[in-house]
Amino acid sequence: MIRGNYTLINELYGIKDDPASDGKSVRVRGWVRTNRSNGHIGFIELNDGSRFTGCQIVYDMDAAPELKAAAKYVTGSAVDVKGTLVLTPGSRQPFEVRAEEIVLVGGCDSDFPMQKKRHSLEFLREVPHLRPRTNTFSAMFRVRSALCAAIHEYLQQNGFLYIHTPIITGNDAEGAGETFTVTTRDDGDWENDFFGRHACLTVSGQLHVEPFALACDKVYTFGPTFRAENSNTTVHAAEFWMIEPEIAFCDLEDDMQIMEGLIKHCIRAVLDRCPDEMKFFNDLIDKEHTLIQRLEKVASSEFTVMTYTDAIDKLLQSGREFKFPVEWGVDLKTEHERYLCEEVAGGPLFLIDYPKDIKAFYMRLNDDGKTVAACDLLVPGVGELIGGSQREERYDVLRERMAELGVPEEPLSWYTSLRRFGSVPHAGFGVGLERFILYLTSIGNIRDTLPYARTPNNLMF
Repeated sequence: MIRGNYTLINELYGIKDDPASDGKSVRVRGWVRTNRSNGHIGFIELNDGSRFTGCQIVYDMDAAPELKAAAKYVTGSAVDVKGTLVLTPGSRQPFEVRAEEIVLVGGCDSDFPMQKKRHSLEFLREVPHLRPRTNTFSAMFRVRSALCAAIHEYLQQNGFLYIHTPIITGNDAEGAGETFTVTTRDDGDWENDFFGRHACLTVSGQLHVEPFALACDKVYTFGPTFRAENSNTTVHAAEFWMIEPEIAFCDLEDDMQIMEGLIKHCIRAVLDRCPDEMKFFNDLIDKEHTLIQRLEKVASSEFTVMTYTDAIDKLLQSGREFKFPVEWGVDLKTEHERYLCEEVAGGPLFLIDYPKDIKAFYMRLNDDGKTVAACDLLVPGVGELIGGSQREERYDVLRERMAELGVPEEPLSWYTSLRRFGSVPHAGFGVGLERFILYLTSIGNIRDTLPYARTPNNLMF
C-alpha cells in the first residue's frame, strides 16, 4: 500500500524478489531503531510499524556531505528518507535503501529509555507507552492482533454470530464475589444509585450470551472482563479479554470438538501469519527454543480425553511428590495438569466430569449426582488453557444447584426462566485471550500480553 508518495516497508518486502525493483526510487518514513556511522558511511535501521522487521538505510556522507546531519539522529527519532532501493540477495537483509535525502521529522531527547540494549521486562512494564517500540513488544502485539483475527475467522466461518454482551451488569456469573462496583455514589445506597441497584463490571459474558444461542443456534462474545481478585501471580490480571462461544443442541462431546478446532486453527494461523515474530519468540524468549516445535505438534495432535476420576488415580499412582496433595474432590493445580498432559497423555488433554462441588452452578449435573459435564483443556507447558461445560438445561435441577451453592435466584430469574421457554441441551466454553497468548509466545507473565496491564496497585497509565 502506498500512502501519498510514501511506500511502507512491508511493501518493499513484497517486491524484493522482483529484479525490476532494483534501482527503483522510493520514499520511506519511520523511526530510527539504531544509527551507526564511521564518519564516511552510516547505517540506520528504520522501522515504520508496517511489519516486525525493518529496513536498512545506507547514507554515504562522502558522496553527499549534506547527509552528515543524519549521523546525529538518535534512536527514537522520526525521519523521512528518499533514496534508491538496492536488492542485496545473499546478505543478512534482502535489500537496503541508499539514501539521497534524510529529513528529521521528529527529534528524540537523549533520555529516551529505549536505547540499543537489552531491557528487562520488569523495566519495560514501567514505560508501557514506549515498549511497543522494542522488538519484544512489537512482536507481542502483532501476534495478539493475528490471534484475535484468527479467533473471529474460525467462529465466523463455522456459522457463529458475534454478540456484544454488556460490560456493566448486576450479575456475578462465577459467584465468587470478585467484582468491581460501578457507582456514582460513595455511600453504598444502591437503590438511589444510577441503575437503582448494585452494578458491577462483568466477570463473564456467558450468562448474557446464552439466551442468544437459544435463538440463533451458535453465538459468541469476545470482549473485556474484570475480576477484583487480589492476586499478583504471573497469570492473573484485573482486566482481560475472554472468548465465550455458546452452542444450542450441543453436548459436551460436541463442545470439545469445537474447542479443539479453534485451538488448532489459531495456532496454524499465527505460525503462518507471524513467522518472523514467532521465530523471535522461539529463539529469544522460549528457554528451550522449542516453542514452534511444540505448537506444531499440538496443531497436528489428536486431543486425548480422560475423566477427572481417572486423572486422580494417575496422579496418586505416579510416585511423584507434588507440592499440593491430591485426593478426589480437590481442584487440580498447574503442576498436576502439566504432569497429566505432558507425562501421561503426551499432548493436549481434555479432563472431563469434574466433581460438582468445585464447578459453577450452571454446569449440567451428571447422572451419578456427584459430577458435572464439564471439561478443561490442558496443554503441555501451560496446563489449563480452556474451560467449558454442557449447561444445565433442566429448570428444577438448575434451581436446586443454585440453592445448594448459595447462589441468589432472584437476580438470575431471567436466566433460569430460559429453562421454561423451549429449553434444549446446550454447551459452551471460555478462552482467556491473554492466557492463550502466554501459551503462544512463552513470554511468561500476563502483564506482558496486555497493552496496559491492570493488576493490584498498578494504574500508572
